Amino acid sequence: MKTQLKTLVLALSILSITACNAKDKKQNLAMRNVETEHHNPNKQFIKVALLLDTSNSMDGLIDQAKAQLWEIVNELSYAKCGNDKPNLEIALYEYGNDRLHSEEGYIRQVLSFSSDLDDISKELFSLTTNGGNEFCGQVIQTSLNQLNWGKNPDDLKLIFIAGNEPFTQGKVNYQDASINAKEKDVTVNTIFCGDYKQGVSTYWKKGADLTQGDYMAINHNKATVHIASPYDDLILQLNIKLNKTYIAYGKYGNDKIAMQAEQDTNASGYSKANAVSRTVSKSSHLYKNTTWDLVDAVKEKKVAIEDLEKDALPEALKNKSIASIKTYVANMQKERNSIQKEIQELNKKRRIYVSERQSKTTNSLENAMTKAIKTQAKKKKYTW
Repeated sequence: MKTQLKTLVLALSILSITACNAKDKKQNLAMRNVETEHHNPNKQFIKVALLLDTSNSMDGLIDQAKAQLWEIVNELSYAKCGNDKPNLEIALYEYGNDRLHSEEGYIRQVLSFSSDLDDISKELFSLTTNGGNEFCGQVIQTSLNQLNWGKNPDDLKLIFIAGNEPFTQGKVNYQDASINAKEKDVTVNTIFCGDYKQGVSTYWKKGADLTQGDYMAINHNKATVHIASPYDDLILQLNIKLNKTYIAYGKYGNDKIAMQAEQDTNASGYSKANAVSRTVSKSSHLYKNTTWDLVDAVKEKKVAIEDLEKDALPEALKNKSIASIKTYVANMQKERNSIQKEIQELNKKRRIYVSERQSKTTNSLENAMTKAIKTQAKKKKYTW
C-alpha cells in the first residue's frame, strides 16, 4: 500500500511539474508575442492630450484650435519611425469654465484618446467659453489619471496645456503632477496665451521644464491666416469623389457619414484652404473609419462580409450576393486609393507653394505644437 501511495504521489508530482512547465512555456510564448507586438512599429503611437482653457478670455485660443486642427494632423501624418508611420490618438480636455463642476476642479474630459478624426473635430467645435477658475496642476493630473497612456517606450506621449492664468492655481501642485507625468514617460508642454515674460513669471515655463517639455507663448487672439494655393480647387473636387467611396454600415453608419459631411462644412467655414487641409488629412493613413465604413473595416480586417447581417448593410447592397458585395467593396477601395494618391501628389506641390509664402515668425497654436512635437520626437528616433 505504501509503495502504491508513493507511486501515486510521484505520478502526481510529475504531472504537476509537467503542467507547470507547459504553463511556463505558454506564458513565455505569450510574453514573447506581447513583446513582439509591443515593439512592432505599426503599433507605435503619437499620443497627444490637448488641455484647453475655455474661460471667457480664451475665445481666440479655441478659434485657433478649430482653424488649425487639420494642419496639425497633417504635420503628424508625415512622421516616420524607421520606414513605418506611427498612428495618432488625440484626447481633449477643457478646464477653467464655470459651467463645469466645481468639485471636479472645473475640468471636463471632452474626449478620451481617439483616432477618429471626425469625432475629434466634432468635439472641438462643440467647445464654448465661460468663466472661470483655471487649475493647471489639477487638469494635468486628471489627464494622467484618466487616459490610457500605455507602456510602449517607443510611443511619443505628449500633453499640451494652453491658458493664460498663473500655473500655480488650484489644490494640485503642478510640480507633483509633473513628477507623475515623468513616471509615465509623458512630456508636458505649456502654451501661454500672452506675453512671453509674463508666462515665465507665472510659472508656465517652469511647468514645462520639469518634464523637459517646451514652453511657448502665443498671440491667441490673432486670426489664423490661411494661404490659398493654385491646387486648392482640384483637391476639393477630389474630396467630393473621395466621399463617394465610403460605404456606411452598421447601427451608426448613416450618422457617421453625416458627421463626416458636417466636419467638411466646419472646416470650410474658416476658409477654402482650411477645407483643403482637412481633405489632405482624409487622404492620409491617419484617417480610418473602421467602425462605420465597410471599405476601411474590410481593409483593416475588422469585419468579414460573410458575417454581416443584412440589416447592417446599406440598401444598395442588401440584396446582393456575398461575391458581389466583395467585388463592390474592392472596387471602392481601389478607387479610394487612387483618389488619395492624387490628393497627396497635389499636396506636395501645395506645401511648397504655401511654405514659400508663409511667415516664418507666426506664433500660433499650430506652430507651437508642431515645433514642440518635432523636437521631442527626435528623442524617440522619429523623423519627418
